[in-house]
Amino acid sequence: VCSVLFALFIVIHSWLAFYTVSTGTSGFPEFISVSVVDNEVMGYFDSNTHQFESRQTWMKQLGAKYVERQTDALNSLTAAFKDNIKTAMNRFNQTQGVHFFQRMYGCEWDDETGVTDGYSQFAYDGEDFLTLDLKSTAWVAVKPQASITKQKNDGRAAEYQKNYLTQECVHWLKKYVDYGKISLERKVPPQVSLLQTDSSSPVVCHATGFYPDKVMISWQKDGQDLHEDVNVGETLPNHDGTFQKRAKLKVTPDERKKNQFTCVVEHKSGDPIHMILTEEKIRTNSPGTGASRQNRQFSCFNVLWIEMCRTSLQQSVVENISLKIKSEYKCPPNSPPSIPPLLTIDLV
Repeated sequence: VCSVLFALFIVIHSWLAFYTVSTGTSGFPEFISVSVVDNEVMGYFDSNTHQFESRQTWMKQLGAKYVERQTDALNSLTAAFKDNIKTAMNRFNQTQGVHFFQRMYGCEWDDETGVTDGYSQFAYDGEDFLTLDLKSTAWVAVKPQASITKQKNDGRAAEYQKNYLTQECVHWLKKYVDYGKISLERKVPPQVSLLQTDSSSPVVCHATGFYPDKVMISWQKDGQDLHEDVNVGETLPNHDGTFQKRAKLKVTPDERKKNQFTCVVEHKSGDPIHMILTEEKIRTNSPGTGASRQNRQFSCFNVLWIEMCRTSLQQSVVENISLKIKSEYKCPPNSPPSIPPLLTIDLV
């Protein structure tokens, strides 16, 4: 138990870039870029607006040039992305239809131990395509169609990718965390409720509105931890930058009369919350009213929770993406540039 509680207080910061290019879609941007720091969207770009958008107020500290250069860089890559998905379609012997080629890359930094990590992955039509193994500094072709890309990008190119992910990416992550410290290190307690569709359905312990995203939800029976008949879901994002999570308990009305069941929610924002299961505390959760129904998960890479829910150009976006860029490789500079370079790889 102590180790689990300790994990709730470990601070591992992360920065991720999600890119996607698509074909055959109507009313959907062909190219989309989303950057995320500590699970909060910090930047957005698509081929409809042609403009990089800062999504955090603390990004003003990066200066106007940051936005301008990100906009220019991403605009210059739009055509390359279109070429790359055409190449992917050819490799899969496809000439038309709705297709997605995606990439996710980024890095992590433990501000307690200083340990860092990085990752870079590609997917085509929702399935893993190519991934970078940092230990061997080599690409792994998950699909046979990715073998050509692996062969052309192993060696020096893979070494550059590794250096970027473990050094320059971490440098910028630390900068972002420093600028956004007040926002990124805030603690918002969860709101807990008990939901049930009808007397024969599972009871759902739903925690929402908390930040940061690490939380532990468990069920107890007469004060003892209960594992059987308990299904704990994944942590999902809310539209306002907070998170939600739920744990289902299968229990009969007769069992509830004979025993006391308690949902326990532990979060770094404060003391554990104990919600005793009683009829008075249960809220009806009819089909279609559950909050998590608004947050669908995308199966492309198991780590991707971002799903596009942008219904207008003014709305907050983002949920379910990742992607791919094309250009020449250059050795990283001795000192970080004024904006983080976009990590690239040539698919053709």
